[in-house]
Amino acid sequence: MTTTRAPRPRDLPDVGRARRRRRPLRTAVTLLTVAAVGVGGVVVALNRLDADTPVAERCAATADGRTWYLSVTQADNAALIAVAAERRGLPARAATIGLATALQESRLVNIDYGDRDSVGLFQQRPSQGWGSVEQIMDPVYSTGAFYDVLETVEGFEAMEVTVAAQTVQRSAFPDAYAQHEPRSRAWASALTGWSPASLTCDLAPVAATEVPAEGDPTQTFQDRLVRDLGDGARAVPFDGGDGSTVQVDASGLPTAAQDGGLDRAAWAVAQWAVATADATDVVAVEVGDRRWSRDDSTWASLDPDELAPIDPGLVRVHVAVPEEP
Repeated sequence: MTTTRAPRPRDLPDVGRARRRRRPLRTAVTLLTVAAVGVGGVVVALNRLDADTPVAERCAATADGRTWYLSVTQADNAALIAVAAERRGLPARAATIGLATALQESRLVNIDYGDRDSVGLFQQRPSQGWGSVEQIMDPVYSTGAFYDVLETVEGFEAMEVTVAAQTVQRSAFPDAYAQHEPRSRAWASALTGWSPASLTCDLAPVAATEVPAEGDPTQTFQDRLVRDLGDGARAVPFDGGDGSTVQVDASGLPTAAQDGGLDRAAWAVAQWAVATADATDVVAVEVGDRRWSRDDSTWASLDPDELAPIDPGLVRVHVAVPEEP
């Protein structure tokens, strides 16, 4: 899809600018109070996922001894944002900035409402040249539009996350992005392959009614692979399988030619596959000598008596199959 380049940072007005001073002071104070409560609400809602109370389905990324949780919907959107940076050959820092921005703007949920005419993951405004509502509500488009502008910010790689995000967004609360940096860094590191075996999801079994009775059971996964990673990651049927397994070659990703090479590229694809598993009916992912499955939500070592380690750069993905009548 051809996208229209979003306006450069200097052309973007403050998307959250307070009402003009000629309005009554009481109105301005009220607005600021509501906005502050909203910012705090984002943090409170996210932190509730960190509690020890049981959660039926959720995903987690671990870094520096701490685990950061997201809902399956948030994890799905995080996967897109992170691998979109990978697809462009951008550093993991870009993914961290993108994730921190979306966490602050929408809680990583593709919402169709916001301040004034703001919509989508990044709360972009049609009236400010980001595109039509329909375009912005497409997470692929809105993510691409965000990175289009970020790439014009000279030296963003060395900037503080909140400064880089603010340069793109021009928010009325420029310091708000900083609170999401640790969580975003952990997820970006996992989804760009720098932290192997650090991203997991606790998911319920795939319901029998959700499995297509006819056709290629891997088609939904393959469509999502192309949408998020393009031609850089190719999926082919796994020889000897029952049609429910594909092997993904990550060697075409820009990551494969950067530091970390094929191993990093493979782990980026593998952990992306786990983060999107709820939407694609993936039941197991294998990379190197490790395996994640819905039955065992950790990255367990492969049993060498059952399956040999997978070659560098390859990821094996298993999807749910129809039950026998």
